[in-house]
Amino acid sequence: MSAADILPFVRAWVRNPLRVAAVAPSGPAVSSLMAREITADTGPVLELGPGTGVFTRALLKRGVRQQDLTLVEYGSEFIPLLQRRFPGARVLWMDAAWLRRERLFDGAPVGAVVSGLGLLMMPPEKVITILHGAFGYLRAGGAFYQITYGPRCPVADAILDRLDLQANCIGQTFLNLPPASVYRISRRHSHA
Repeated sequence: MSAADILPFVRAWVRNPLRVAAVAPSGPAVSSLMAREITADTGPVLELGPGTGVFTRALLKRGVRQQDLTLVEYGSEFIPLLQRRFPGARVLWMDAAWLRRERLFDGAPVGAVVSGLGLLMMPPEKVITILHGAFGYLRAGGAFYQITYGPRCPVADAILDRLDLQANCIGQTFLNLPPASVYRISRRHSHA
């Protein structure tokens, strides 16, 4: 991990620790875990809270093309960095809670959503809004991948039930600061 990743991340965390939700960018072990089920065949990928782009780089290593990436970042300090690092990707400066009210795609072409958002720090209604918006773009069989530093899924069972979703832990790593897990959140019933 380079100073180019750490310094902007730490500055953003010092300004607003509740929004950034981690003390350092995710490392290579959790980045590989986050991207391991995603390939070029997955199709367009929507990334929420890319920060310095560590998951973005892991997606590129898995064969996802930059032009198939839409990066949604609320931290204005990360936008120029993301635009420089991933000039072929679509980088949007917006809150992930606005997904439903914006028209990012026509229909539901997205094969995966990758989320570095700190859902544990958010009120339940915001989590519902983000998931509802993201699943509006996910095609049938698509999945939402979420990192967490907590001991269980960061989306409460009541929210999963309300949105007819299920969550499965696809792995965890202690080779990250702090240790992390990744959950695949998907629809309980296939939607055409």
